[in-house]
Amino acid sequence: MSPAEAVVRSMRPRQWVKNVLVVAAPVAAGDIGEPGVLGATVVAFVSFCLASSAVYLVNDCVDREADRVHPRKRLRPIAAGELSVGAAVAVAVALAALAAALAYAATWQLLVLVIAYLAVQLLYSTWLKHEPVIDLMLVAAGFLMRAVAGGLAASLEISDWFLLVAGFGSLFMVAGKRYSELHTLGSEAGTRRSLVRYTASYLRFVWSTAAGVTIAGYSLWAFSNPTSGSLPWLALSIIPFVGALLRYAVDIDAGTASEPEDIVWRDRVLQGIGVVWLVVLTLGILDV
Repeated sequence: MSPAEAVVRSMRPRQWVKNVLVVAAPVAAGDIGEPGVLGATVVAFVSFCLASSAVYLVNDCVDREADRVHPRKRLRPIAAGELSVGAAVAVAVALAALAAALAYAATWQLLVLVIAYLAVQLLYSTWLKHEPVIDLMLVAAGFLMRAVAGGLAASLEISDWFLLVAGFGSLFMVAGKRYSELHTLGSEAGTRRSLVRYTASYLRFVWSTAAGVTIAGYSLWAFSNPTSGSLPWLALSIIPFVGALLRYAVDIDAGTASEPEDIVWRDRVLQGIGVVWLVVLTLGILDV
């Protein structure tokens, strides 16, 4: 593998699908088609792709020893010795600087958010990932920051319901990821020390509670925004939204949700439910 290929693999472009959350706020507000909004949202998306890749590089440097005993992570370029730590850190710094520059080109608020994201994720990668509960909160915070980035970039007002759904939806995914890791690797696998302090029943409690709050928050948002069109599309969008969470919960319960992006790319049924939800949601936002 060439150094360039090793760098690209370490940037984990497959995981950029997580950054699609950046468009959530403009879409929920119904302003994604307004002048200037789409362009600012794209800038925010690219900025978070670069920032998240910088974090992945640093994380792989810190975790290289533990990754070497993981059945899948041992193949990562840094753990496998295909990319040096020095080169990875240099690329990470360059990506972080470029992400900050792009964010500043949109708004100073987005710049502050990107810097906060980098700081939180670096703290997580170098220290706090080993602290139970704190690790769940910080990873969920990373998803929440993505979700509000598009709104900040386009200077849109972000609703309280949106923050509730985004925050607890993120916690649902993160707790599900830890549950799957515990189910697959066990608490003594040595690849993630925080797993030693978790039990399957505790993590099930967390992701079940988070799912319930997410569904309640989304339902309250949908019912508080009645449409004047032919059908109550926003209320109807609750059905595929709940269906998507339940389908994802099947993967969590089976212990196969340790890599959420793999589920998004692989699960055709989940993709189909997601498309239906997006169509119904769009009809509701457009007030058809």
